[in-house]
Amino acid sequence: MQFHHYGYVSGDPRVSRAAAAGINRPLELPDEVDVLIVGSGPAGMLLAAQLSQFPSITTRIIERRPGRLEIGQADGIQARSVETFQAFGFADQIIAEAYRITSMSFWAPDPADPGCIIRTSREVDDAHGISEFPHLIVNQARVLDYFADVAAASPSRMRPDYGLECLDVTVGDPDEMSHPVTVTLRHTAGEHNGEQRRVHAKYVVGCDGARSRVRDAIGRRMTGSQALHAWAVMDVLAVTDFPDIRTKCAIQSEHGSILHIPREGGYLFRMYVDLGQVTENDKGAIRATPVEAAISKANEILHPYTLDVRDVAWYSVYEVGHRLTDKFDDVPQGEARTPRVFIAGDACHTHSAKAGQGMNVSMQDAFNLGWKLAHVLDGRSPESLLSTYSAERQVIAKNLIDFDKEWSTLMAKAPEEFDDPKALGEFYTATAEFPAGFMTEYQASLIVSDTLHQELAVGLPVGKRFKSARVVRVADTTPRQLGHHHRADGRWRIYAFADRPGPGEGSQLTDWATWLGEAPESPLLAFTPEGAGADSVFDVKVVYQQQLEQIELGRVPQIFLPRSGPFELIDYEKVYGTIPGEDIFDVRGIDRSGCVVVVRPDQYVAAVLPLTKTAALTAFFSPIMLPQRAVAVQG
Repeated sequence: MQFHHYGYVSGDPRVSRAAAAGINRPLELPDEVDVLIVGSGPAGMLLAAQLSQFPSITTRIIERRPGRLEIGQADGIQARSVETFQAFGFADQIIAEAYRITSMSFWAPDPADPGCIIRTSREVDDAHGISEFPHLIVNQARVLDYFADVAAASPSRMRPDYGLECLDVTVGDPDEMSHPVTVTLRHTAGEHNGEQRRVHAKYVVGCDGARSRVRDAIGRRMTGSQALHAWAVMDVLAVTDFPDIRTKCAIQSEHGSILHIPREGGYLFRMYVDLGQVTENDKGAIRATPVEAAISKANEILHPYTLDVRDVAWYSVYEVGHRLTDKFDDVPQGEARTPRVFIAGDACHTHSAKAGQGMNVSMQDAFNLGWKLAHVLDGRSPESLLSTYSAERQVIAKNLIDFDKEWSTLMAKAPEEFDDPKALGEFYTATAEFPAGFMTEYQASLIVSDTLHQELAVGLPVGKRFKSARVVRVADTTPRQLGHHHRADGRWRIYAFADRPGPGEGSQLTDWATWLGEAPESPLLAFTPEGAGADSVFDVKVVYQQQLEQIELGRVPQIFLPRSGPFELIDYEKVYGTIPGEDIFDVRGIDRSGCVVVVRPDQYVAAVLPLTKTAALTAFFSPIMLPQRAVAVQG
């Protein structure tokens, strides 16, 4: 964390100075806003936290509940989400309070006594070392609290406007109206309960769940099917002799299945209890199954072990369904206009809860959209950038549903339907990258280049998230995960991996650094506003092939030692070297001739280029950034 560059800070450094929309922020929702977010679930709160970093943008988030969520349904936090939490600055805190999944046990009928279950295997949760971040279990409400803290401490001082629900959304002509989206709202609490009002926005984002009013208003429809299989889910405090009660388990028996998930705090746990097939004419009757019946069923499945439930914190029954919306914005198929209304999270895609993907994928929807809205509204990028949101995320949601269908089908199968009792565990291990959140791979587009030079960094695939590795920060000799500096501040990251010569020696890296800092067509000069900080749009870092002792800061090009704040203090956190035994060039397959890796604000690799291809770097950014200075930008 960096602070003091605007003067001495004696209080909490995580609380930014209020600016623009955050100064004297009105308590009442104004009649006009830049962005109105509908719904304060995981997608809505991440989006609010992201946009709160841009105080020049007036963003408000409304929620029909009268206050914060107290008991959340989702609880699984994949490693990719924890990586995202790191970008928002609270990964360490949430890891400390969460339950950490390190393994998963698989139980099946005992061949010698099929009426009893036995453990058949225990699988390591991340056997492939996919991420340095853990797989967590924590109450969804706490995730929302952390994002709320980020937004409240931001320059915008953003807080949800509770007790307001969306009734309707209409889109007018943006050529005639500065705020063309009209949203009809109704108060659901307080002195104005039941009253309606209208708010006008430049953009609206519906994060309002599976029954989204925003989705309905823009004419989008969910399509899909029900699996006609029901599960009871309960968070309970209980006494049991089941030996793996504090380990994640997939339990299959003659009486059905249980997905068992320990919860944070050391005592609470969640059980998804198989209620079996549902008839087509059930008409929702299965959802009235009492918790006592679910507990009785759990005891049948766990035999010979017993479960004595002492307290039920939360209980629900759901039927497995898989539904997807065809587009995630308001632009009809075949039209080329700029989207004005977007949907994210459960408003776009619904699936079973057992793969632990709903909250996680919803947050990635918002992370994808947030920086794009910020760049357009902040005057950094053209409106065409917004069309990439639906194009990218709809495909990802489709992949999620396809995976979840396979996983939930396997979980519902009877033990005798498996050729091998270890098949479920083997599937869990073989597909670990998907539920961990790292299978997302965006295709070539306006903001993802081709893979012409991928061989220069084979371990950092274009279109996939930037996979971190350890380096040593030269100024303070501290080993650091390079990707952990990637904050959710809307900046592009440009990582320069040096060629063989060290600092002060003639090299391609030195020539590249000179071009970036001086050439009129350099993205750094062309797209950084006059008077703004040198790294306010692009965060440029260098990683040398040499180790700490061979790198002298005085010989490093000045572009990697930018000045910050009103006192123009030197930022020393841009220069890195390699660590013996875990050289990042070897770990991530980076060619010793050096290269440039461009990373999007949402942490996905956008381009890999040779140090010599400066024109290609300009050409990449020219269509997606607006010139900020009177310089020639050649693409």
